[in-house]
Amino acid sequence: MAEATNQQLQLGERLPSPERVKRRQSLTVPPTRTVRLSEEFDKRYDGPFGRPSLTMRSSSEARTGSLNRSQVQNGDGASEQRTDIEQPEERRHESNPIRPWPTFQPEPPSLNYTLRTRKLTIVIFWTVIIFDSVIMHIDLYFGLWYGVGPGSNREKLSANTVFSIVTAAVGGASIIEYFLRFWRLWKKDSKCRVIDARSRWYLDWFHWNFSLAWIIVMIELILGTYPERPPIRLLSMPLTTMLFVFGIELFLVDILHFFHVPAPLRISSIPRGGQLRPGIYSLIEDICAVDGSGGTAFREALDRRYKASHIFRAMLRRLGVFWSVGAEAIAVLCAILIFTIDDDVAYTIGWSVPFIWAGVWTFCTFCYVKRGLRKEKKVWREEVMLKHPA
Repeated sequence: MAEATNQQLQLGERLPSPERVKRRQSLTVPPTRTVRLSEEFDKRYDGPFGRPSLTMRSSSEARTGSLNRSQVQNGDGASEQRTDIEQPEERRHESNPIRPWPTFQPEPPSLNYTLRTRKLTIVIFWTVIIFDSVIMHIDLYFGLWYGVGPGSNREKLSANTVFSIVTAAVGGASIIEYFLRFWRLWKKDSKCRVIDARSRWYLDWFHWNFSLAWIIVMIELILGTYPERPPIRLLSMPLTTMLFVFGIELFLVDILHFFHVPAPLRISSIPRGGQLRPGIYSLIEDICAVDGSGGTAFREALDRRYKASHIFRAMLRRLGVFWSVGAEAIAVLCAILIFTIDDDVAYTIGWSVPFIWAGVWTFCTFCYVKRGLRKEKKVWREEVMLKHPA
């Protein structure tokens, strides 16, 4: 087989130069290269620090997964020749693969999503959750314990009975939200599934985490209410344990993303083997798409924005660190307090402080994102003007 190919190549050398080139191309299989999802967008090609927002492409070019220039600028502004293997296969054998840059968009790709029209819904939802999982839970404990339980002069209910009632009443609204969320993702005509979902069972990353969180809570509550004299400190730990798991998961995903490790499993719209993104990315994608009714259209818009804007990517990386470090710090603090102070205070802290922390971190996130989006818009316009001055 190899000898036949060599003979054909030798015969081809007698042909004119252009025909000989075509002959060699027909006999040679061009090398292929598997590019991980969005890999090229995390490489920085042009300008100081190589801002990829200057390499915006048209929709037809975006589907090829590669830039249309054979030369790009590196971080020092010097011209760098791209290898033949990095160019699209359909353009590798053209005599002049260089094409002009496409027209740059005047603003970053829109997310097609706003919280302004959803403020009332958000307020109602979190009011119900806080009342159901914090206020009612703590009030029910103190009311039963010191009203008709072991803390009163006339004990009618045992400690085990008190905590069994409290445990049965916790998280009713969250359970309803869990099944409603499952239905939105699972129903046949769902419009909020992850990108390229191939079946109804492609639940998103947040829903699997939601399931894990409830499993952790149920295990601790069942183990805590089983003894005749329930350990109050253990029953104060479910939310703190969830913060530990949440923070560790975000941190691990960010570490894998930093070292360019492919995704070991599907994480929402990022397929297995694809390039990971900051851990906070999938949470934003899933919560806004399903719980915030943004749908699959929001997942696609978020994907376009992440690919196009280096400011947006940097903002998400910082937010990931902010939430993971904050979750671990508050979890450690709560665990120390729960196991060192009075039982009643420990129970109150365990079921309230995580929600207070989440509220403070959410407010700080809104402020930072609002400022970051303004900066992104400003830098985007400056870069476009630098590339195409008026």
